[in-house]
Amino acid sequence: MSSELRHLAISQQGLNPSLRPGDGLAGTQRAIEHLGYVQIDTLSVVERAHHHVLWSRVPGYAQSHLNALVSAQKIFEYWFHAASYLPMRDYRFALRRMSAIRQGENRCYKTLDSPLMREILARVRAEGPLKARDFERRAASTEKTWGSRPVRQALDTLFMMGKLMICRREGMEKVYDLAERVLPEGLDLRLPSLNEYAAYLFTTTRRAHGVFTWKQLLHLQTGKAMRDAMRAILDAHMSSGEVEEVVLASGLRAYVDVEALDKAPALEPSVKILSPFDNIVIHRERLSGLFGFDYRLESYVAASKRQYGYFCLPILQDDTFVARIDCKAHRAQGRFEVLSLHLEDVAFERERFFAGLGEELRSFASFNGCSEVDDRVVDEVRHRDTGRIG
Repeated sequence: MSSELRHLAISQQGLNPSLRPGDGLAGTQRAIEHLGYVQIDTLSVVERAHHHVLWSRVPGYAQSHLNALVSAQKIFEYWFHAASYLPMRDYRFALRRMSAIRQGENRCYKTLDSPLMREILARVRAEGPLKARDFERRAASTEKTWGSRPVRQALDTLFMMGKLMICRREGMEKVYDLAERVLPEGLDLRLPSLNEYAAYLFTTTRRAHGVFTWKQLLHLQTGKAMRDAMRAILDAHMSSGEVEEVVLASGLRAYVDVEALDKAPALEPSVKILSPFDNIVIHRERLSGLFGFDYRLESYVAASKRQYGYFCLPILQDDTFVARIDCKAHRAQGRFEVLSLHLEDVAFERERFFAGLGEELRSFASFNGCSEVDDRVVDEVRHRDTGRIG
């Protein structure tokens, strides 16, 4: 049963090569709509997380696809459990956070009106889309110089309130416009009730994961009212037989989409280098309980305490996380360097793994803008019976 559940989880995530969301721009849109969100991250040791997650699922994915979909009003940027790209069809569910911020209910956003914020809105309304740097100089109407930090704080507050939206990115630099000029006509802008919001979170999690936990359903959601609403939704789906409770071999209690399990296709063999922010990896308790893989990103750990490397990437072979690899893209030199490779203490097909890893590394290096792969570390590990090198 555990193997079947892992196959289901991988297929629902779009990581089963036989069940991909499609190619190119259309496939990118379908992947984001199916996953519910793709997390944005600024770390660039290798290609940034939002691009990496989509590249892992969408053949022919290009970094330009995200700006194209934002421009076409198919996706938007806002907050899920972190900064993310989300389907435009789900925009109304972001209104609850926007409304809470506008009403002063979020302790992180207390200054909701200031001369700088009014200046920003007036200039964007008059001049069109602008970047933070456009405000970090003398403001014509006030004859005052705004510093970088106040400008960015004001822009972030206006963005989180829903008054400004990001209409495109130039690299990682955000370009802001008025929300009413970014949103498509006819979009549902009704503020969802708590029950509607809980149902949205439940549906998104069930669709994207197939196997999920209670903690996953409530990820960063707090309060008894939300817990009660989610419990009622979960209980209703279990009563109807759509969802079934299981206890994994690890002892972790989980819930399974019964229909999706019945329809799950066979898992096609593959080796995939995944992002530390990949949707299948981000829920650490589930990752450990379902896949037996204990993982944390060590870029936030002191160098002296790192075990696997600054930005080690999980490697999935078929339905098992078998290794971690730390890489660096030297883009100016066109060289992709493998800094370390650590094999997990699990059973796996060793020769097929290394053959698949070589192919995956070449493809990933190309995606990172590198034509040369320095994988001497991989060769050293390959010719060992056991052990680790780093």
